[in-house]
Amino acid sequence: MQITFLGTSSGTPTKARNVTSIALQLPQRATLWLFDCGEGTQHQVLRSPLRLSQLEKIFFTHLHGDHLFGLIGLLASRALGSGGSTPVTLYGPPGLKEYVQACLRFSETHLNYPIHVQIIEPGVVCRDAEFTVICKPLKHRVTAYGFSVIEADQPGRFDTDQAQALGIPFGPLYGQLKAGGKVTLEDGTTIDGRTLVGPKRRGRKLTYCSDTIFTANAIELAWDADVLIHESTYMAADLALAERGMHSTATMAAQVAQQAQVRQLILTHFSPRYEFAGLIEMRKEAEAIFPNTLLADDFWRYEVKSMEVELLAAH
Repeated sequence: MQITFLGTSSGTPTKARNVTSIALQLPQRATLWLFDCGEGTQHQVLRSPLRLSQLEKIFFTHLHGDHLFGLIGLLASRALGSGGSTPVTLYGPPGLKEYVQACLRFSETHLNYPIHVQIIEPGVVCRDAEFTVICKPLKHRVTAYGFSVIEADQPGRFDTDQAQALGIPFGPLYGQLKAGGKVTLEDGTTIDGRTLVGPKRRGRKLTYCSDTIFTANAIELAWDADVLIHESTYMAADLALAERGMHSTATMAAQVAQQAQVRQLILTHFSPRYEFAGLIEMRKEAEAIFPNTLLADDFWRYEVKSMEVELLAAH
């Protein structure tokens, strides 16, 4: 699971930051998902290694323009050239379907692939054998949702050293044993694969919350996540602005991360009022509450690793 931040500014773009969009690559299935699609997202994709031909799903937290205005242009460009002809499913609050239909109709945009629009409600958004996406309502000026992508638990690790010690020849038998089956060796010994496979490994969890002021729903949604991406539009010194716009401060984002017991917090959706020095102070503000805090930047890529991998790397 690899994240690419395509836009990290709130409201309007700046010279250094585009408005919100986050890409999630699922390499094991060559699939690309987007979370929000602000104006200019397709330009950001062109400047990245991402491929629109792999686009499968787009999830919208809410329908404010800085999270939505890039959608139709991106879909139209995907229909041209080698952009892809596979279906794309859009997930979002009520009004998304009417918006898409109106834009396509009045611009006379014709797509060469199916578009499916699914209006979301709290709970499971979509699920397959590998991933489940759930959502919870957040607290913003309009209907808004946060999302969690939860990977299915992975099979336990196969103990190849023990298998070799038992005299099991490398080859097809390993596959049968990894699957938990039984095999009989040439000398008549029967080996149960379950004795060579460790316990299941917990799947990874990624949570994305934007836009919202502090809410307990964000804590519940992000509980025990490997990575929490949380909006941090303002610093605590600008609390009045945050409350007026129903946005989070860095302090609020850190409180969510701390109370949800996540492993990594990534801040994004920064107000254009803050330049480099201001963002460094914003990170310090969050780190005072939750030390494992990073700041997102346009085109920055981050790999969501399992806790097991992180522990092995630490040793």
